[in-house]
Amino acid sequence: MGQEQGTGGTTVTASSEPEQLREQIEETRQELGDTVEALAAKTDVRAQARRKLEAARASLSEKVDELLKRARSISPDSLSAAATEMIEAARANPGRTVAGIAFAALLTRRFARSARQRRCSA
Repeated sequence: MGQEQGTGGTTVTASSEPEQLREQIEETRQELGDTVEALAAKTDVRAQARRKLEAARASLSEKVDELLKRARSISPDSLSAAATEMIEAARANPGRTVAGIAFAALLTRRFARSARQRRCSA
């Protein structure tokens, strides 16, 4: 009858010093405050969405930086080598090259004609 169970699992006796009681009360208040704060964070949907958006932005920013590094790493020498390779392939197969150029010219002409017709009819 002289003992009661405290909230933190500690036993409070009638002979406990008032300072100990104050410390236990303060600890309990702190724990309760932390619990309430955690519950409030779980129910704050707007803040959760904001955190997810910030994480997505950071991830996207990292990916953009990575792609920019890759693009910058492509040297003019490698582009020049690719162009040289294409020229050599064209020289090796002149018939295919002419046919490809003719096909591209035909597509360009048809595209330009249809664009002109759309402008005139609008």
